[in-house]
Amino acid sequence: MADNMSQASEIKTGEVEPKSNFRLLEVTLDPKSIQPASPDIEHERAVAIYDLVEENSFQPNGHEGGPYKLDLSMVERRLVFDVRSEDNNPVITHILSLTPFRKIIKDYFMICDSYHEAIKTATPSRIEAIDMGRRGLHNEGSQILQTRLEGKIDTDFQTARRLFTLICALHWRG
Repeated sequence: MADNMSQASEIKTGEVEPKSNFRLLEVTLDPKSIQPASPDIEHERAVAIYDLVEENSFQPNGHEGGPYKLDLSMVERRLVFDVRSEDNNPVITHILSLTPFRKIIKDYFMICDSYHEAIKTATPSRIEAIDMGRRGLHNEGSQILQTRLEGKIDTDFQTARRLFTLICALHWRG
């Protein structure tokens, strides 16, 4: 009973549970790795980064804790995760082949185009069906990312989804 009362008083006083040290506090996309984009696309990128930083679980294996800064870039057609500590000390750099992502990203962009076209003229049920397919591909890309990071960086599924969104942003060619 006393435990419940102390929990209730914590809730009433507005105290917030401290965030984990295994999280990202900053994410950047290398400007040399991305194409110039319309204001709408730039806004979508900014929202994706904001959502990722706001809620994530990110744990480089073998590291005692962050929080971390992440710079995502493309170098020689490879995806680079440059992870640094809060004070910019290098933690780890992972370079991933994009081969496992190529088809899923191509399909994802294709279905996103279909979705944007459908919004203009299609029935709500058709739009919903296309959106379900889009979400399915996004989930598949997120699972591939988690598998590729296995043993290197642990993330929860929502963090992997948000990271996959940013990987797609690096591939967007306007």
